[in-house]
Amino acid sequence: MRKKRPAPSEPEQAAGNGLLDRRLFLTGGAAAIGSAALSDTARAAEVPPVQLLPVEPWMKTPGSPFTAYGQPSRYTSKVARVFASAPGTTGTGTSRTPHHLLDGMITPNGLHFERHHNGIPDINPEAHRLLIHGLVRRPLIFTFDALMRYPMESRIAFIECAGNSALLYQKDPAPLGVQPIHGLLSCAEWTGVRLATLLEEAGVDPRAQWLLAEGADASGMSRSIPLAKAMDDALVAIFQNGEPVRPSNGYPMRLLLPGYEGNMNVKWLRRIKLTEGPTMTKDETSKYTMLLNDGKSLQFCFEQEAKSVITRPSPGLTMGTPGLYEITGLAWSGSGRIAKVEVSADGGASWALAALQEPVLPKAVTRFRSPWRWDGGAATLQSRATDESGYVQPSRSKLIADRGARANYHFNGIASWGVAQGGEVKHVYA
Repeated sequence: MRKKRPAPSEPEQAAGNGLLDRRLFLTGGAAAIGSAALSDTARAAEVPPVQLLPVEPWMKTPGSPFTAYGQPSRYTSKVARVFASAPGTTGTGTSRTPHHLLDGMITPNGLHFERHHNGIPDINPEAHRLLIHGLVRRPLIFTFDALMRYPMESRIAFIECAGNSALLYQKDPAPLGVQPIHGLLSCAEWTGVRLATLLEEAGVDPRAQWLLAEGADASGMSRSIPLAKAMDDALVAIFQNGEPVRPSNGYPMRLLLPGYEGNMNVKWLRRIKLTEGPTMTKDETSKYTMLLNDGKSLQFCFEQEAKSVITRPSPGLTMGTPGLYEITGLAWSGSGRIAKVEVSADGGASWALAALQEPVLPKAVTRFRSPWRWDGGAATLQSRATDESGYVQPSRSKLIADRGARANYHFNGIASWGVAQGGEVKHVYA
């Protein structure tokens, strides 16, 4: 006779509408709840003593041979970027990362978001050169092979397009999900040479306070960057997650400015000119400035402010039957580490601390997780990040009240997902 399973202890509720205490995840307490807390469809099946697993077809024939470069399973074909090009062009536009189908903190290279201003150049590394000139004691030209001989450093850092989440400036919530709204964000391990090392070798003139970084694409994309940032944590990145940087992300070398808006992380880096002041390029005057309600514009807003987004549950991922679920998502800040993330299931009426998954690194995305017992009713899911500087992610209404609805860039207000009684998840404003 099978023994009766002891009743599980009741997990402590931390906020309204079913949010449970994060310690359920921090201490491994989820196992203590047992399957009693799960929905019928989520429970592991109990196997009768005589039943065995069937021998599947793939166990009866030899598998596929080796390949020179590994590929994802054919069953994961939906884990892919979505992309759009400007009319009349072949490569001007964006591709977006499917965060709702990923987990962890590192974005695979093939799913890293892209923003191109005139397509992806096909650069021969043997012909590519990096020039450092302007207010330096001696101008220098570096070949790719020369850079490979310098000491390398690695940084795990996010890159976020300044236009990420811009749809939330609109009056009405876009009927879209994580990928099309928040997919211009990715996080990777970048390896390369400290820019400060190369600048010190060239000899920085005391008059220099800025530098111009220029790419080798057909648009000649360029941005002005404070010299202080270049001498701090900037890299000339050559590797991305351990392999050479992909062409779509700057091969053979790109600039990495941890925490700064994506457009400043110039890809296909070919020229750095030290200057006394900003160069006022077209990409920092006609674009990448924030138009305010009074007609003035904010310029040179470099750091990406603290932000978070729930990736599951989210639109396109319909809830199943009532029971225990995990709310998970990403938080990041250009100012440093994420200090905490709070989650709400009642549209911000109450908040519960989420568990932060290690490692929690400065200027990198942090994965957060929160246990939630969904009762099958309506809910409004939100997340709110606080970074180590004390900055708290604002509500959408506060951000627009302070900045206006025409800014277009640097939207970091709280995003909301509405869960309907039947389990459908939609983008809503709360």
